[in-house]
Amino acid sequence: MSSGRPTTEETGAEARDRLPPRPIRFAARTGWDLSENQLASVLVEARRAGRALVDFTESNPTRCGIAETAPLIARLGEPRGCRYAPLPLGDPAARAAVARYYQERGLDVDPAGVVLTASTSEAYGWLLKLLAERGDDVLVPVPSYPLLEYLACLEDVSLTPYPLVKEEGWRIDLGALERAAGERTRAVVLVHPNNPTGSFVRRDDAAALEACARARGLALIVDEVFGDYAHGDLPADRLPSFAGRRQALTFVLSGLSKVMTLPQLKLGWIVVSGPPDLAAAAMERLEVIADTYLSVGTPVQLALPEILAARAPVQRAILERVRTNLAALDAAIAARATVQRAVRRLPVDGGWYATLEVPRVHDDDGWVELLVREEGLIVHPGYFFDMPRDGFLVVGLLLEPPVFAAAALRLVHRLERALSDG
Repeated sequence: MSSGRPTTEETGAEARDRLPPRPIRFAARTGWDLSENQLASVLVEARRAGRALVDFTESNPTRCGIAETAPLIARLGEPRGCRYAPLPLGDPAARAAVARYYQERGLDVDPAGVVLTASTSEAYGWLLKLLAERGDDVLVPVPSYPLLEYLACLEDVSLTPYPLVKEEGWRIDLGALERAAGERTRAVVLVHPNNPTGSFVRRDDAAALEACARARGLALIVDEVFGDYAHGDLPADRLPSFAGRRQALTFVLSGLSKVMTLPQLKLGWIVVSGPPDLAAAAMERLEVIADTYLSVGTPVQLALPEILAARAPVQRAILERVRTNLAALDAAIAARATVQRAVRRLPVDGGWYATLEVPRVHDDDGWVELLVREEGLIVHPGYFFDMPRDGFLVVGLLLEPPVFAAAALRLVHRLERALSDG
């Protein structure tokens, strides 16, 4: 006969039902400020008003009509792609194709030192896992692009900045870099050429940096995604690439996103070099990391040799677009004497961006808002790249030339009016 009393299980269930639900706790590492910044708010307002906008920040080559890449995409239809046979470091023929890409540039890269990834961002993540414990730090250049902050945050790694000196053509401040390196510093990041400054590292600075890294037990992580896009012959004192160098443990990053203007194919790579024992140990550990993710698709790996072999016309088209638009920007500035005295397009060795130094009659947000509201022009504020102060605007160079040239004239005219108003 039942006693009429609730069972222990029933009592527990009833008690749980009376408790308020516990909130989900998200990881502190993802606690970013997700509110709209000033530029986003201004753009939302302009679009709601139906304003026609020209986006100088456009960096997606697939939207800019630069090169016909459909035949390259079609190569992903290789029937062998139907079979899944994962190899952590990547398909041998694909790794050999990456090595050949460097060898054709006169660089000594062994296919055994190539690791395929799904993207450069993933490569950064893997290298931070490889090199840094929670709370360790890596040195990063300023100015540079803001993605590094998010990638480091997701790995619980801190970033410590080191400066590039504008007055010396964005040269690395080696003294400041050495002072910034502490007991928990594990690596130095270089963006080469830098984004957005387009500056390549000097050869003597590279040698000094390698000596410093070796003495302090630091690795070099060198992002060379824009390495194919020097604006003409590099000066003799500039280093074209860190790939294949042996003095310090070095990881060079690149991929199809920029090399072939094919970001949608999601294939990047790491080239590992350095003292042989260190490089071999790094490869062993990277293989385990890569095997944990197995993130690179089979079809794109199988197609990679043919895709990379077809890069010459694609890269010529990119360089022609960048040079044409850079010349149009310079011509627009030169045509207005007032602007020519007050506005400077900073020198650039390569890449897809140009930086304008403008009078500080407005702060960066003020310039951005004015250009959107009055001219329908979207530019990057300099602080987006951690420029040292207000007074810098960054523009991309990928827009179709007639659109870019017309917009550049409007930009310069508005700068001129702002100067006269000031």
